[in-house]
Amino acid sequence: MKICVTSQGKTMDSQVDPRFGRCSFFIIIDSDSMEFEVIENNNASSSGGAGIQSGQLVSEKNVEIVLTGNVGPNAFEVLDASNIKIVIGVTGTVKDAVVKYNNGDLKPIDKPSVNSHFGMK
Repeated sequence: MKICVTSQGKTMDSQVDPRFGRCSFFIIIDSDSMEFEVIENNNASSSGGAGIQSGQLVSEKNVEIVLTGNVGPNAFEVLDASNIKIVIGVTGTVKDAVVKYNNGDLKPIDKPSVNSHFGMK
C-alpha cells in the first residue's frame, strides 16, 4: 500500500508536519517494503489554493492513505474525491506514523479537521 505522510524533513526520522496543504514535504512510502520517495511541497508558499494543489499532487502519486496532523476542507474534498483515506492527529516521526497505521492504531476520518486557511502563517 502507498502511504503519504506529511513531513517536516526528508527522512523517515523526520517529524510529521501538522499541516497537509502547507507541509514542507510529502513522503510517499510503500508500507510493505518501507521504500520511500520524498516530494518537496512547492505549494507550501502559495498565496491560496495550497490544499487543493497539494491534494492533486498526492492524488497523482496513487496513494491510498494520507497521514497528517490536520486537513482543511478543500484538501479533504480533493482527497476524498480520489478515494484517499485521511488520518489526522498524527505526531512523532514519519516511520512511527507508518508503524502505528500498519498496527491499526490510527483510523481514517470522514470530515475536515480544521477550517480553510488553517496552515497560513
